[in-house]
Amino acid sequence: MAPQHQETSSGTSTGGRTGFAEHIAAVQKLRRDYRALPPDAPVRLAKPTSNLFRFREPTSTPALDVSGFTGVIAIDPVERLADVGGMTTYEDLVAATLPHGLMPTVVPQLRTITLGGAVTGMGIESSSFRNGLPHEAVQEMEILTGDGDIVTATRDNEHSDLFYGFPNSYGTLGYSLRLRIDLEPVSPYVHLRHLRFHDAAETMDALARVCADREHDGQPVDFVDGVAFAPDELYLTLARFTDQAPWTSDYTGGDIYYRSIQRYAGTGPGDYLTVSDYLWRWDADWFWCSRAFGTQHPLVRPLWPRSLKRSDVYRKLVAWDRRTDFSRLLTHYRGKRPQEPLIQDIEVDVERGAEFLDFYHAEIGMTPVWMCPLRLREPRRPGLGADEYVWPLYPLDGEHLYVNFGFWGLVDMKPGQRRAHHNRLVEERVAELGGHKSLYSDSFYTEEEFWRLYNGRAYTGLKEAYDPHGRLLDLYAKCVGNR
Repeated sequence: MAPQHQETSSGTSTGGRTGFAEHIAAVQKLRRDYRALPPDAPVRLAKPTSNLFRFREPTSTPALDVSGFTGVIAIDPVERLADVGGMTTYEDLVAATLPHGLMPTVVPQLRTITLGGAVTGMGIESSSFRNGLPHEAVQEMEILTGDGDIVTATRDNEHSDLFYGFPNSYGTLGYSLRLRIDLEPVSPYVHLRHLRFHDAAETMDALARVCADREHDGQPVDFVDGVAFAPDELYLTLARFTDQAPWTSDYTGGDIYYRSIQRYAGTGPGDYLTVSDYLWRWDADWFWCSRAFGTQHPLVRPLWPRSLKRSDVYRKLVAWDRRTDFSRLLTHYRGKRPQEPLIQDIEVDVERGAEFLDFYHAEIGMTPVWMCPLRLREPRRPGLGADEYVWPLYPLDGEHLYVNFGFWGLVDMKPGQRRAHHNRLVEERVAELGGHKSLYSDSFYTEEEFWRLYNGRAYTGLKEAYDPHGRLLDLYAKCVGNR
């Protein structure tokens, strides 16, 4: 029997909250809208936000209105569960759970990432070394399939294949309308310690040790991530929940979070944030990417409103730049080298992490680089063969600790370099190291290589079962063909 949830108050004035009655009505409307589509029309969603970096040309294809799935439906603080619309942002989800002293087990770094997006497109954060990835907290998913059916998938029902195959499918098998997820208890504050290292090998050794012990210098560790500023300047940030804080820092105003890592490294007291500010510590400056818009300049920053120091604002500026070609033309007319966008997240085993960083600093050179460890919360499941993976479309070994490296920016091109030279270098090196890359950004794999890396056999079976008429794009067409 499903646990009894406390329904949230209905209406749009409560910060993205809804209830089961409103959700059922939204499902019924979506069914009608789907049936009204031409039978041969591809199925797309009309969404107000996106955190993908595959910018597509506008299309006249009819899109389904999914605005009815943007709220937190119910929270059960006793069982630590939440029912959430698939298009709900983590900003709204966290705002609904924190008053109960709870949070999602993994909260991706940016406010407007949606729960459904993080599950179907992967997500990660500094709790991932103990909680895995966002989809591992899901108990059940209500999914609109490509064939127009609405099914509920769990780990052990007749749609368990879809449940396990949904992560990393990027909306090509269906769209999540409702997800029931685990929550975990929080304290009011988070205490951060920043540790400095002088080479990649030393950093990876320390990372593996801390993640295995879940403590450092006698203090528990609840969150781990890090930043590489240079080959000989790397930091790990170890954080823990705490009920008290002698002060709290604010990185939505004049101060910049990633700069505080260098400032506080090695100091006795470290740093303190409220739990909410910790979860969104990267959002105000989009990690460090806000510097491209001048918002980190000491003369500009005081004039840039707090309300506009947000990742979704910066992304809109990037989208405008892609449409107008402004920065490329400016670079050209100023006589500078062309630049290649390099916006990627990759994962390799922690034992190969130093190899990747050494390659990256030698061949790419763009810094900083984000580092985030992860280990699957669910390492095995009954019935799987030795060469099968729990989450088949993103094959990670449940017994291994991985490190996600994130790097986002522009790299100077040299004459004679192939198209997407640096992106292709990264893809090739990651494959050599036995790793994978997230597919939210541009990819350049051949079709054969892509399906080898992302389990084409398993994907084909799921596609035939849940989108037999091809109403949705397939994964290669969407993530590499950029359709």
